[in-house]
Amino acid sequence: MRLTRVHVDAPLIAGSELDLPEGPAAHLGRVLRLGIGDACVLFNGDGHDYAARITAAGKRELRVAVEQATRIENESPLAITLLQGVARGEKMDLILQKATELGVAAIVPLWSQRSEVKLDGARAEKRLVHWRNVVVSACEQSGRARVPTVAEPLALDRALAALPQGGLRLTLDPEGIHTFTTLDVDRHQPIHLAIGPEGGWSPRDLEQLQAEDFAGLKLGPRILRTETAGLAAIAALQARFGDFG
Repeated sequence: MRLTRVHVDAPLIAGSELDLPEGPAAHLGRVLRLGIGDACVLFNGDGHDYAARITAAGKRELRVAVEQATRIENESPLAITLLQGVARGEKMDLILQKATELGVAAIVPLWSQRSEVKLDGARAEKRLVHWRNVVVSACEQSGRARVPTVAEPLALDRALAALPQGGLRLTLDPEGIHTFTTLDVDRHQPIHLAIGPEGGWSPRDLEQLQAEDFAGLKLGPRILRTETAGLAAIAALQARFGDFG
């Protein structure tokens, strides 16, 4: 039987005990109704799963003994950063969830000229917390022990300026110079994949991307929605160059 697996934002050390934070405690105790003596698996993003057992339970508290650490080796050999034009509501959640399952290392939400979603101030902060929780939940489900980073949303020009130098830079473009049959990928270099918002890239956006060495990549003869495009490209990269083989 597969054990319940939950993320804990705290140091985990085999042989120690700790009181779980409110979120994981509520999920294990009140939602799943686990009790004293029940086993679970914890992870905190350091690349390990930690076998644990509940030693004390209250109405809102749960204490566990951490029994054993196991290194998890299921990260993709491709270090893919997804630069994703912010999409509406559940579409963005879907992108974040599935991109995490497909093995991306980082996600950079961004605003561009044709973005249809506008967030600022407290709304933006609240949405970022929500997005990071979506990614954590996807790691819990998919077995990943490394949690992809989700950056604060930035305007396209600022997001591009903040990227580290080097690596392969791609954006989906029906007129692009690359296809997956001609693309050459070095597993040791990072990949930055830029996907436009629901309104697509504007000519100004494409000029900014080209100025930062983003090359166009063709992905079949059909136009894909923003919630499909990035996920399809990531899956194709994993199938051809990553760990889907």
